[in-house]
Amino acid sequence: MSRIITLREALGEAMSEEMRRDETVFLMGEEVAEYNGAYKVSKGMLDEFGPKRVIDTPITELGFAGIGVGAAMNGLRPIIEFMTWNFAVLAFDQIVNNAAKTLSQSAGQFGCPIVFRGPSGAAGQLAQQHSQMFESWMANTPGLKVISCVDPADSKGLLKSAIRDDDPVCMMESEIMYALKGEVPKDEFLVPIGKARVRREGSDVTLVSFNKMVIECDKAAEELAKEGISAEVIDLRTIRPLDHHTIVDSVKKTNRIVVVDESWPFAGISAEVAYEVQKYAFDHLDAPVTRVNALDTSLPYAPTLVEAWMPNPEKIIKAVKEVLYVKG
Repeated sequence: MSRIITLREALGEAMSEEMRRDETVFLMGEEVAEYNGAYKVSKGMLDEFGPKRVIDTPITELGFAGIGVGAAMNGLRPIIEFMTWNFAVLAFDQIVNNAAKTLSQSAGQFGCPIVFRGPSGAAGQLAQQHSQMFESWMANTPGLKVISCVDPADSKGLLKSAIRDDDPVCMMESEIMYALKGEVPKDEFLVPIGKARVRREGSDVTLVSFNKMVIECDKAAEELAKEGISAEVIDLRTIRPLDHHTIVDSVKKTNRIVVVDESWPFAGISAEVAYEVQKYAFDHLDAPVTRVNALDTSLPYAPTLVEAWMPNPEKIIKAVKEVLYVKG
């Protein structure tokens, strides 16, 4: 049985359900308690679980991330909410040097079952310091799992899996997609970490993306269908570990691929996907792997420049026609 709820509601349900199931789970971050969350994801959780399990923090990302890592090493399962991953740069020392390395540095004696979550990427006119994608930064670190999704059901199921995972997990969301509605099962369910999802079947070209760019791929696929072009849309959902099998299986069918990634083109997720495709499906390609990224600059502030900077359906359609060798 399913119902239609928003992404923020789905994430809130995931945390609440896991906190009811496991008393070692708690939420900590800026404005998560008294204010019900900066984006209202934790609405009502303070009333249900109290101030010992839903904890407001000062504006000290390095500090409360470190407290979370210590708590995880001592048997608890913290959820650390960052108001934005842009602010989490201050906490990278704890995430990269401590959480990711605890298991290996202790020769398996200490784990670090912790979830770091919050919005990543551009959200309109927020300018350079509030609009960056950090999936590739985190995914570059052995010891971290990285999930990045936008579908409400997928996000709920993945967050529940992340909370139960014994490794540190970074969950990237989207500030402007918290109101996105989708069908979410009412009963208990989990979505496995490390498995991509084929959102739309197609035969002419494969579109691979993650987070809110998946929505742009859906829009592009709809427009392409009007011209008789069948696009298969894959949502990575998990960045590390990357499910290259689903991508390769699709490319073997379509023989062409466009990777859409909101982050910068150099050393990003799209570059890794391109490498995996040429490694495992080179003989099946009828055109070079093509990428659609944000421009290789910091995000401007003016609305017209934001529009020009971001990937969009028009840019995706243009790339698809290039790999199909179609004019226009």
